[in-house]
Amino acid sequence: MKSKSRFGKFILLWTGELISSIGGGLTSFGLGVYVFKQTGSAASMAVITLLGFLPTLLFSAPAGVLADWYDRRLMMMVGDGFSALGIVYILVCMARGNAALWQICLGVFVSAAFSALIEPAFRATITDLLTEEEYSKASGLVSLAGSARYLISPVIAGFLLSISDIKLLLIIDICTFFITIACAAVIRKSIAPSAAADHESFLTSMKEGWHVVHDSRGIFALVILSSLITMFMGMFQILAEPLILSFNDAKTLGIAETVCACGMLVSGLVLGIRGIKKGYVRTLVISLAAAGLCMIGFGLVENMLPICIFGFGFFSILPFANSCMDYLARTNIADEAQGRAWGMIGFLSQMGYVIAYSVSGVAADKIGVLLSVGVGRGAAMVIQAAGICMMIVSVICLLSPSIRRLENTK
Repeated sequence: MKSKSRFGKFILLWTGELISSIGGGLTSFGLGVYVFKQTGSAASMAVITLLGFLPTLLFSAPAGVLADWYDRRLMMMVGDGFSALGIVYILVCMARGNAALWQICLGVFVSAAFSALIEPAFRATITDLLTEEEYSKASGLVSLAGSARYLISPVIAGFLLSISDIKLLLIIDICTFFITIACAAVIRKSIAPSAAADHESFLTSMKEGWHVVHDSRGIFALVILSSLITMFMGMFQILAEPLILSFNDAKTLGIAETVCACGMLVSGLVLGIRGIKKGYVRTLVISLAAAGLCMIGFGLVENMLPICIFGFGFFSILPFANSCMDYLARTNIADEAQGRAWGMIGFLSQMGYVIAYSVSGVAADKIGVLLSVGVGRGAAMVIQAAGICMMIVSVICLLSPSIRRLENTK
């Protein structure tokens, strides 16, 4: 166990990730509005999101192995730097005229492929920097940084789109990469590289990551549940935008997303200051059930007031659930296997997003046509169904003895 905290260095690294999240949120929001205006289809928006996520899923386990083999801070710098190439490609295509859907898909995929190097290295670096008592605080701040793409980016993007076009958003995103690389470089100079001098074959290391996760019944059960949770969350996240855009404009969407994400700001700050001291499984169960209720309420009516209220509730709950799952997994994994384990955990748990992004947009379009209610109400119905399933998952989590035992191992 580490006796010395380097929380200040973590804050610097976190600042870089916060800025990166804001820049990425600008691009994500702008591309979503751009594609929906061109196609009027929730499925087209889902394809962009899927291609932006798929490399993270495919490369997370190999990236986890690399995070244990090589300098984790250097991996973050490489991932941030080269991920800008995809955004530059989209910008160039738009500067020459309207970018085709396939060109946007290609640029998003390339950017996401390099970004996949970042997550395992970043999470393993947190373990390098902090003491165990600081993990829950760090998790709250990490959730807060992730929420910036929903909290800060939408309102900025909505305003900028009212006075300019998407190219300005892409330029700003490209500029943020320089800041995040600089933050990682400073951290790299202050702590020793995490790479091992000798290591086994790549495939063997990946298998070890699998065994770290699979051989613990509690961690494996938690990861499987996480995959279900990400599927239902993904349905909510991908369909919230077409739901609102079906009866309102991009500026209103940006304001609504910011209002909703304020919930994550509040709970992220609470976790960053106080953390969670005990009752992780109980908190996880309550959070999942409450999130499901908010999803059901979110799709009730085409009215911005209840949408913002239930959206705020949903996002205020997410950091508590994420922090609990993060703590239960992190404290049951050896430090030297953190990179491989988080890479495998990321691969398995985020399989749910692939399903969500693949089927939710198509389902919303089909339901809207079949019931003659439009894509907006079709999206609302899919979100509500996902909320019911989320509540069922919370009951499964409560009844799982292997997950409960994770909390009693420390």
